[in-house]
Amino acid sequence: MTKFFFFFITWAGLGWSVIYAQTNDHSRILALQDSLVGLGRTMYNNPSEPERLQANFTFVKTLVSALRTPHSYDFPFDSLNMVSLLRSPDDRFRIFTWHLPLNDGSYLYYGTIQLNTPDGNLRMIPLLDKTYEIDTPETAVTSAADWYGAQYYRIIPLGGDYVLLGWKGHTPEVTQKVMEVLRFSGGGVQLGGTVFSGGEGDRHTRIIYRFNRQASMYLDYHPAQQRILLDHLAPADPRDPDNYAQYGPDMTYDAWELANGRLVLSPDVEFTNAPDGNDAFYNDPMKPSTHPKSGFPEK
Repeated sequence: MTKFFFFFITWAGLGWSVIYAQTNDHSRILALQDSLVGLGRTMYNNPSEPERLQANFTFVKTLVSALRTPHSYDFPFDSLNMVSLLRSPDDRFRIFTWHLPLNDGSYLYYGTIQLNTPDGNLRMIPLLDKTYEIDTPETAVTSAADWYGAQYYRIIPLGGDYVLLGWKGHTPEVTQKVMEVLRFSGGGVQLGGTVFSGGEGDRHTRIIYRFNRQASMYLDYHPAQQRILLDHLAPADPRDPDNYAQYGPDMTYDAWELANGRLVLSPDVEFTNAPDGNDAFYNDPMKPSTHPKSGFPEK
């Protein structure tokens, strides 16, 4: 009985120690998240570019400190509205990306990949923006150390790889959307791959759409149809096809179909949304009987 009591007390003590440590870790990350929120406001709202750059420098160091906290992978960082935080569908990793606007209308990009480790210790792959050092990004295969920076908003599984969709503000006149493949290789990551078929995709490792900064381009994944649907872009003046500042959607749509580990281009497709729970509230103009009553007595 004495021995049993001793083991019970020891086990209980260890259990409380783990709970206490986890509570302290959570409190520490919460405090660091509060600091990150304040730094984020400065990064995007301060009119002084040097102040924004300094705030971003401190933001990076503070985020790394937070991620070094044991089991930080489970912390959602849901107060960081300025950061895109995506978790892979298989929960193998999550990726942080954000941008920093500069006074000349261009942007810097920052990011890191955090791997989901069994012991809760940090394993991180920083992404280093080398946009202006990559001469031909459409045909380049890069590493995390020479990243064609973007702020990602969607991860799509493709065999053992992942398709990333990202926004990339680029110049005062031109914005980009980027579609590329992420692959884990040799303890690091490879960005870009020959998985595209159709159009110029046959020779590209990365698809980049360029268009007027004032325009808006749709590019997103429709899981029900297993395809990435997008606005087709066209120049306002066909005689000047290299002037991307005059490109915008032309009210037609294309799609990249996911098939056998590849992305196959289907031009000129119909835009269809996946079924939605709110569809029942749609009033078909061809069926007046489904329309809600006005409340006035019928004559």
